[in-house]
Amino acid sequence: MAEQGRTWGAVKLGFIGAGSMGGAIIRGLVAAGLPRENLVYYDPDPTRQEEMGALGVKAAQDYGEVMAAAVVILAVKPQVMPAVLRELQPLARPSHLVISVAAGLTLATLEAAFPESRVIRAMPNAPATVGAGMTAFCLGRRATPEDEALALKLFDAVGIAVAVDEKHMDAVTGLSGSGPAFVAVFIEALADGGVKVGLPRALALTLAAQTVLGAGRLCLEEGLSPGALKDQVASPGGTTIEGLHVLEQTGFRGAVISAVEAATWRARELGGK
Repeated sequence: MAEQGRTWGAVKLGFIGAGSMGGAIIRGLVAAGLPRENLVYYDPDPTRQEEMGALGVKAAQDYGEVMAAAVVILAVKPQVMPAVLRELQPLARPSHLVISVAAGLTLATLEAAFPESRVIRAMPNAPATVGAGMTAFCLGRRATPEDEALALKLFDAVGIAVAVDEKHMDAVTGLSGSGPAFVAVFIEALADGGVKVGLPRALALTLAAQTVLGAGRLCLEEGLSPGALKDQVASPGGTTIEGLHVLEQTGFRGAVISAVEAATWRARELGGK
């Protein structure tokens, strides 16, 4: 998990893109203690420049300035990535470690674009901005154990990181990459339910969001399985089992499974598979 005051040494990180994901990682790294002078980014969007300026992170004037960093994080949308790769390719050096956080972008594509550099494919998610992200990553053929350690350190600074085989990356995208949006819909629905039965909107939203946060912490920090947590809360003949019955009748589980499956297939489409 993210730690304040972490010692980062002289690692220099350059970001291509400081939008939703790139910006989240940058903010998380700053919060985790990475010196601002170790960061540089390129993003032509004035809104992103204002956000990063308020954070004290330096804006680059062009790709070349970002590529002066030893570690470069590609954080642009998959749809524009081919054009970005073409512009970066002449600037890449064997000493570079290039990390992509674009959904669906394969190691083969990265290694074709940067034939002499080391590459890593990663899939973080939006909660990285508050130090609660989930990132899975896989190593390219030339990536070293030191590169893996750096990736773990980088993404652990904004949550939890795990190394996986590339064959699992599209499923990771469908589950933890898209998952925060699915959970947001669930939180909103919980709050709507509270409003329907008489709670003020602000109170209902606080109750819903904290309930989801607490349930997640019980699973992660206490090692409680979702099934065990459900059974703990659902007493015989009580209110919870009544609500669970309705969720089962309305196909809640199936809808969630189908959502993850659909997001996974879309990730594969974006990757050209």
